[in-house]
Amino acid sequence: MPERKLLASRADLCRFLAACYYQPGPEFAEEKVFDSMLDVATRIRPDLAARARRLGEEFAAASTESLLVDYTRLFFGPVNAIAQPYGSIWLDAEKTVMGSSTMAVLDMYGQGGFEMEDDFQEPPDHIAAELEFLYLLIFRENAAHRNGRSDALTTIAGLRKRFLDEHLGRWVGPFTAAVKVGAQSAFYRELAALTDRFVGMEADSAKSN
Repeated sequence: MPERKLLASRADLCRFLAACYYQPGPEFAEEKVFDSMLDVATRIRPDLAARARRLGEEFAAASTESLLVDYTRLFFGPVNAIAQPYGSIWLDAEKTVMGSSTMAVLDMYGQGGFEMEDDFQEPPDHIAAELEFLYLLIFRENAAHRNGRSDALTTIAGLRKRFLDEHLGRWVGPFTAAVKVGAQSAFYRELAALTDRFVGMEADSAKSN
């Protein structure tokens, strides 16, 4: 597959993964998120396609109510969440939100031209936000590649590598491991496995470039 098409597929898969970390609802099915995810994963590599297929099957097999219960207990509590979806919980010694690592990732967002939506109510190092930032970096890398802008390509690829080396790539492993252990639904176990595999693949790719 041409490099540009592969980059586009990787960006799209990242965007769909980010969407799955928002509150589950019927719009996932209405917007055919999992059909689209399977389509782009198939273009990247077979193991990602197999996981994306299982993820869609598990979503179809579960009720929205059961997924919402699992989503809440995994990520929000009501007392102690099983797998808090914030980078600073996993990276900072204090294990609190909005720690020093959050400030570091905000700086990277600024360098990458990433702006949080006004209605986004979570800390900026939420897993969905970080996956959306990674999507933006891959998307812009593809644009630079397509337009023959080698200077921009080098800058964006360097930022993507630093983001994965210093932030998302460091905490996604323990976070997804906690999700896999604590989830009551197969859907969230599959989501965690696919997220871990995809981010690990991106981190390996960034090191080899």
